[in-house]
Amino acid sequence: MSGATANAGGAVATGFLRNPVVQRLGWGVAGLGILALIWFIFGLYIERDPETASFAGFGLIPTLEAFPRMWDEGRIQNAVMISSYRLGVGLLIAIIIGIPVGILMGLSKRFSDLSNSPFQFTRMVSPLAWMPIAVFVFATWDGAIIFLITMAAVWPVMYATAAGLAKVDPAWFKVSRNLGASPMQMVKTVIMPAIAFDVLAGIRLALGVAWVVLVPAEMLGVTSGLGYAINDARGTLTYEYLTAMVVTIGVLGYTLDTSLAVLVKRYSWHKGSA
Repeated sequence: MSGATANAGGAVATGFLRNPVVQRLGWGVAGLGILALIWFIFGLYIERDPETASFAGFGLIPTLEAFPRMWDEGRIQNAVMISSYRLGVGLLIAIIIGIPVGILMGLSKRFSDLSNSPFQFTRMVSPLAWMPIAVFVFATWDGAIIFLITMAAVWPVMYATAAGLAKVDPAWFKVSRNLGASPMQMVKTVIMPAIAFDVLAGIRLALGVAWVVLVPAEMLGVTSGLGYAINDARGTLTYEYLTAMVVTIGVLGYTLDTSLAVLVKRYSWHKGSA
């Protein structure tokens, strides 16, 4: 009996380890472990070298020790809350603008041809290049940063929406019109379900671009947010705080991207990995 129980337990354990989700998680943890080991060795090296000992705060151990202090001081919560607000509003505006314009580009070849050159020209301008204009136009730093995030994020949403619509069978629109569907009904029942995968994939890409723009934008004069926290730590030579904020940015960005990847798989009619 005990042998049968042991065999059953071994089979369960083997099946568990062969689970694709468990394997992916295991490889992810292993990769992070290797990165942490390299960081730890690098920290020991700069700590023991007299010429670089003053930068020992960049090491893994000082960084980990800094997290509780920063949390007690409210630095992490405050920076994350403010940056999340700016990111969320900027991304929301990009979605509100990008999806309708993308649908129009996909439905109207004339509009697509007319808008292609100015859109491509504007898209290729670095979002941070708009900073002097944004500061001049907007009364607050929040407004300027949200504008920069919107300028970075609107293009992936717009072009992903248009590309998704281009793949929809035109017969679907013809059948909808023959059945008496209004333009809004067509958007709701035909277009949006058909392009859901592409729109969500575009939003996921837009999030990554916006996240990259957010931090340097917050280094250009503001007194709050993740970018400011890094600048402040550099100015006060608290290098362990600096690397702790870098880790916070990485963890938060990874969490947001993973959440959107789950949404892409969950709410898309496409089958396959995101």
